Amino acid sequence: MMTLDTVPNITTSWFATMNKQALLSPSLDSPYQLSVYVSRFSASFMGRWHLLILAITIALAAHHFEWSKKQRLAPGILVIGGHDRQSILKSRDRFVHDARSMVVEGYRKTNKGMFYVPSKLGERLMLPTKYLEDLKTAPVDKVDFVATFFEMFEGRYTTMGSRSTLHPRVVRNQLNANLPDVMPDVQDEIRKAFEAAWPDCDDWTEVNLVDRITQVVARVSSRMFGGSELSENDEWIQASINFALDGFIGAQAIKKVPYFLRPIAQYFIPALQNISEHHKSARTVAIPLLTRRERLQEKALDLLYWMAQDAKGKERDQAFLASILLKVSFAAIHTSAAAPSQLVFDLCAMPEYIEPLRREVESVLDSNGMVDKRGFNSMVKLDSIMKESQRHNPLLLVTFERVIHEDYQLSDGFVIPARTTIGIPTAALNVDPDLYPDPEKYDGFRFEKIRQHGDAATAARAQYVASNSSSMAFGFGRHACPGRWFAANEIKAIMAYLLLNYDFKFPAHVKERPKSIPVETQLLPDPTVKIMFRRRRQ
Repeated sequence: MMTLDTVPNITTSWFATMNKQALLSPSLDSPYQLSVYVSRFSASFMGRWHLLILAITIALAAHHFEWSKKQRLAPGILVIGGHDRQSILKSRDRFVHDARSMVVEGYRKTNKGMFYVPSKLGERLMLPTKYLEDLKTAPVDKVDFVATFFEMFEGRYTTMGSRSTLHPRVVRNQLNANLPDVMPDVQDEIRKAFEAAWPDCDDWTEVNLVDRITQVVARVSSRMFGGSELSENDEWIQASINFALDGFIGAQAIKKVPYFLRPIAQYFIPALQNISEHHKSARTVAIPLLTRRERLQEKALDLLYWMAQDAKGKERDQAFLASILLKVSFAAIHTSAAAPSQLVFDLCAMPEYIEPLRREVESVLDSNGMVDKRGFNSMVKLDSIMKESQRHNPLLLVTFERVIHEDYQLSDGFVIPARTTIGIPTAALNVDPDLYPDPEKYDGFRFEKIRQHGDAATAARAQYVASNSSSMAFGFGRHACPGRWFAANEIKAIMAYLLLNYDFKFPAHVKERPKSIPVETQLLPDPTVKIMFRRRRQ
């Protein structure tokens, strides 16, 4: 059984590593910085004069290459920060830590029109939502969903991302259909996970929130992935969490290196070198489980069983199934740990919401103290504040990102140039007063009121899992997140457990809600923040 001591404080370690990486790794945005970088890697292999010549040559090549990344832009479209070379390079740097204000600026300056946002991946074209219908069913070989994920997380080096359709179709066809049967086990695992990961908290105790929530989510998600044999296996839990963290760190680190040096640089980035070990651990745990189930013809209500049953051709390979399961764990942990962390920060800043939410949770419990399907659907207040929390601190600032592989004409005749990355500026939609009256105000029960006073269609659009032109957090169209119903129930179950079992507040020295940490198009809860918890005296 996993205990508190068996899982290190890896999320805090991630944050420390990320900052250390930023300080020690060159940005490689100038010839001089690249020369220094090459010198560090090559000093032990070459004499000084040969090294100097190599460094200067590569620096000049990189100087040309950095600007050559500027792709063909559509004429007449605003570029945030300016069109000239120096402005674009400066804006690319700004995008890493200020993407939110850049997309809001473009959205407002163009009156919800098109604009380019420079980024390290090139100039991203932000589109109005009116084009969603044009693009949602476009062929993948022309409007590529997976390519964007590969670019965002440097899939060539992190192994994140997959073109396999196995896990999306299993989630759609099996997990979603069996969700009511899965959730009792999930709630049982939540209790076990909190017992293992949370301090006793008999009195007010500081807890590193993001770190401990990540541990809880890793165990709970693993229960759905492969049953208790995964959720109670230390090696799998470590691999699933560290794969997500090393992948994120490794992607950010290698983005600092010019493209043509990345095949070499990957061997000098520790996080990327750890990836293969995480895959090895996944195989070590998952393959014996698959083998035993096949031999004994065991049935199970979990993702691994459903994937093994649905797999075709090369998908049947057990090592492939283990790899896919590890990759799915990244998305599950990354998303489901951020949402409750952000919501707890919100509730500490606005404690007046805690009691109404607690009463709602208490009202839907069954005789065993569990939440059933009806109960999950009835927690409208919790659903509402989850959506409002997401609106103010979305995990993704830009959604519906796609790579356009060849010139693509929209219904009004506008042509998106080939090799353009497109997206919807979700962060700007979230503060659009035409969509959300008084958008700067945090109204936790905003969406509950909409559901109470609107018709059925309006109420559906106000749900946390909604995917429409004004609610883009989970994407749109056929590639909208198929696991969002499970994620929503998992987050609700975690929040229900916290509300029923703990009081929580900021430490005395924290006077305002912690700011989220922007990393390109992602907005992450601050993993250094500690929250005071005390077990409720019932």
